[in-house]
Amino acid sequence: MQTDLALNELTFKATRSSGAGGQHVNKASSRIELSFDLQNSRALSEEEKERLGQKLASRLTKEGVLLLSCSESRSQHKNKAIVIERFLDLIKENLKVKKARKKSKPSKGAIEKRLKSKKNTALKKANRKPPKFDK
Repeated sequence: MQTDLALNELTFKATRSSGAGGQHVNKASSRIELSFDLQNSRALSEEEKERLGQKLASRLTKEGVLLLSCSESRSQHKNKAIVIERFLDLIKENLKVKKARKKSKPSKGAIEKRLKSKKNTALKKANRKPPKFDK
């Protein structure tokens, strides 16, 4: 992924934020909405677009646009910085390829130890029972 190119493709929209802030909230547009067109991006390869499309399917619109918003701060500039950081983290995290898990067997020593402890437990329980007398 080319980070510089991706940052140039971002579009921002400022809207009114909800929550505490008094009259300031009613006047200022401090909430930032970031949109990133995943399908038409030149910053990502086709393979990366496909991987992100699968992993972020629940967060994309029908047109393949990723939407993020931030209204944590009363400052529009802080919210913009926060949402850009979240965007980059989200993209980098979802571009990582998980390693395939290799199946492994327990060692011979571990198998013997397990069987030995099972036998000890069985003997312990068998010794609790009253002895049987032959008639």
